[in-house]
Amino acid sequence: MGSGEQITDQLRTSSPEFRELEESHHRLDVELQELLKHHVLTPQEEIIKKQIQKEKLGKKDRMADLIRQYQIKQTQQSTL
Repeated sequence: MGSGEQITDQLRTSSPEFRELEESHHRLDVELQELLKHHVLTPQEEIIKKQIQKEKLGKKDRMADLIRQYQIKQTQQSTL
């Protein structure tokens, strides 16, 4: 079936959706790290931080779904 890294590499190559999710997740991570450089966040920055964290989690969940779907597809193909 392949390791997690091999599956991720394969999805990066074959799935535009996975690539976009991964790139977007990375951009959000950079944005969050930049925001967290402030020692004290304003109430507005706290809201933005929570929104970024929620969006990052959603993208990570969707990437995990795509990985699971890929694994299921590979398992089904190997049993044929």
